Amino acid sequence: MKKLILSVAITSALLGAITPAYAYEQGDWVVRVGMANVAPEDSSSNVNVGGSDLGIGVNVDSNTQLGFNFVYFFSPQLAVEVLAATPFSHDIGLDTVGALGNTKHLPPTVSANYYFADPSAKFQPYVGAGINYTIFFDEKFTSANTSAGFSNLDLDNSFGLAAQVGIDYILDEKWLVNASVRWIDIDTEASFDLNGAAGSVDVDIDPLVYSITAGYRF
Repeated sequence: MKKLILSVAITSALLGAITPAYAYEQGDWVVRVGMANVAPEDSSSNVNVGGSDLGIGVNVDSNTQLGFNFVYFFSPQLAVEVLAATPFSHDIGLDTVGALGNTKHLPPTVSANYYFADPSAKFQPYVGAGINYTIFFDEKFTSANTSAGFSNLDLDNSFGLAAQVGIDYILDEKWLVNASVRWIDIDTEASFDLNGAAGSVDVDIDPLVYSITAGYRF
């Protein structure tokens, strides 16, 4: 019996030693797909119309869309990542007043990521930093505001920095799951007309972007 127990223990130890670790390697590509939520930490100047300060700012709501990212590993611990998504749609409101309009945007972001765990570990936490270019389009006022004289809403595109923390959990040699949180510096100027008078407002959107995705490595 003792010999049997010893044999089982040795066999288990050997099997554990040869269990594949599925470490990231130089040249690996990872594609992740899942849900991404853009939650603005917004602030703004007061709205200005025809040179007059209206004493009121604007706010931007959150939105969830399908998110994608593509990762290339230069080494087991250093990778570059590109973030993409289906267009996010955000309602824009006047503080204390209500809905003003709506805009869509795409926030492509490129980051350099550093993985600081043992490359053989199943949990792979990382940090990253990079740049973002946000493209605004399909800006429009609500029908009620259009009837009130608002028109020609336009938001400037934004260029800024981005930072993130995240973690991969390696399921096997091909599949993984990921969770991450990003901060993106998104600033824009919104311009418009109100009954023929030019108006504008500066908006710092600066969202946190929460993502949960499934990944495939090849």
